Amino acid sequence: MKPPDPGTDEVTLRVAYCGICGTDLHVHHGNMDARVGFDRVIGHEMSGVVAAVGAGVADVRPGQKVVVRPLDPCGACPACNAGHAHICHKLKFLGLDTDGAMQELWTVPAHTLHVLPDDLRMDHAALIEPVAVACHDVRLSGLQPGEDVVVIGGGPIGVLVAMVARDAGGNVLKSEVNPNRLAIAETLGFDTVNPVEADLQGAVEARTGGKGADVVFEVSGTQPGVDAMTAVAATRARIVMVAIHAQKPSIDLFQFFWRELKLIGARVYEPEDYETAIALIAEGGIDADTMITDISPLSDIQSAFQALDRSPTAMKSLIKVEGDL
Repeated sequence: MKPPDPGTDEVTLRVAYCGICGTDLHVHHGNMDARVGFDRVIGHEMSGVVAAVGAGVADVRPGQKVVVRPLDPCGACPACNAGHAHICHKLKFLGLDTDGAMQELWTVPAHTLHVLPDDLRMDHAALIEPVAVACHDVRLSGLQPGEDVVVIGGGPIGVLVAMVARDAGGNVLKSEVNPNRLAIAETLGFDTVNPVEADLQGAVEARTGGKGADVVFEVSGTQPGVDAMTAVAATRARIVMVAIHAQKPSIDLFQFFWRELKLIGARVYEPEDYETAIALIAEGGIDADTMITDISPLSDIQSAFQALDRSPTAMKSLIKVEGDL
């Protein structure tokens, strides 16, 4: 298929792989119809190859392996003017507010591209977007080597946060209630606690000599997770809110006063987080083979979404769009 001619400052890609994320599942369930509509191609966790470049594009060339950082900011709002374009007031998220990567050819703004090493596997590269989320979370936490870390929640992002935090030198403990996800975390070498069956606060105190965790990541999106994040925190700990909470949670603000805690919001990623994610995957800091639990062809996309909905063990499901690139 001949790629369409991209517009000025645009690039057309041949998509190799595209991951299914939690937001894609929300779209599949119809929970985002007002935003996405009924005929949009979704998908943003992708890898691909440049097929054609538009006028004015000088930084990439056809044939290069790339991933897309799927953020298109307005460039003029207060957030953009302050240097925080990733949380632009009018941010367009590619694959939700525009058509996305679950198609053979995808045209995107050139500024969203990151070039990959030639020898990086394309299925592994499809993990770069969620790994960049974890890199952003860990970077904003200010984690220092040797600090004690608790990651609350063992879904795909929680596991990636734990791996990135460990790579940064943190002593990581995983908290998760799903035994299948606990088993995956243990396979990856993490100490774990099931807070339904054991005393998480007691385990953290025993592990840290009564101090508590220096850095806590709330990735569960649950009220028990929010309760735990303050309970396990050390004096002047940093708590990073990673999860999106559907309902406003109740937060123990007394602990913020009593222990001088810091709460940090972390949303999406910035360019440097993508570069860190690319290097981590290329160097083996992320166990990509364990994270990728299944791959389906584009022709079976409906079945892939349904299977992921039912699976108690899946971490990251990929759609093979044109995987032999």
